[in-house]
Amino acid sequence: MLLAIDTSAGTSVAIADRGVGIIAEHSSTDTRGHAEIIGTLIASCLADWGGSVTALSGVAVGMGPGPFTGLRVGIAAARAFAFGAGKPVVSVVSHDAIAWGVADPVLIVTDARRNEVYWSAYSSADAAGLPMRVGGPGLSRPEDLPVLQGYRRLDATTVSAGALGMLAEMMFVHERAFAGDDALYLRSPDVTLSSGPKRVTG
Repeated sequence: MLLAIDTSAGTSVAIADRGVGIIAEHSSTDTRGHAEIIGTLIASCLADWGGSVTALSGVAVGMGPGPFTGLRVGIAAARAFAFGAGKPVVSVVSHDAIAWGVADPVLIVTDARRNEVYWSAYSSADAAGLPMRVGGPGLSRPEDLPVLQGYRRLDATTVSAGALGMLAEMMFVHERAFAGDDALYLRSPDVTLSSGPKRVTG
C-alpha cells in the first residue's frame, strides 16, 4: 500500500493498494498553489483511509516532466513524509501514470508553459499491462511535436496520483525499474547560481 503524490500538473495525492485499488484520492487543478494545498490533500487522504501510517509500504512520487516549482514541492513533500514515517520512496515518470491503462499507441502531451509542451510516446501496454514508453519525455514547441503514424494524441491537464500509485505497485510486483532520483524539469530553472564572488563597492 502506497501514499502517492504528483505535482507535475496540479496537485494530486492518493492511497493505493494493488489488491484493493485506489482507496482515497484528492486533487487540485491549480497549477501554481502546490505548496498551499499539498499538506491538506495528504491529511484528507489519510483521514479517508483511516489506517495507520505504519501500514504503508512506501511513498510513490511523480518525477515529471513538469515545471520546476511544482515538481520540487511534491518531491520534497514525498521525501519528508517518507523520512518521518521511516518508509522508502519510489520514483515514477508522471507521463507513465497517464498512460497506465491505455492499450493503444498514444502520444501524451502536457503543458510546459512558455508556449511549450512536454510529450512522451507509448507504443502499447506490455504483457503485464504496463505502459511501454518508446519516446520522451521531451520538451518542444507544439508545432514541433513528433508525428507518429498510428498514434493517438492525448492532451492531459492532470496526473492522477491514484493511477501513479497503482502503476508503482505493479512495477514493483513485476520487478520493473523505477525512475531516477532527479526530477524531469527538461529545462534549466530561471534562477542560477553566480559563477563567482559578487563585487562589493563602497
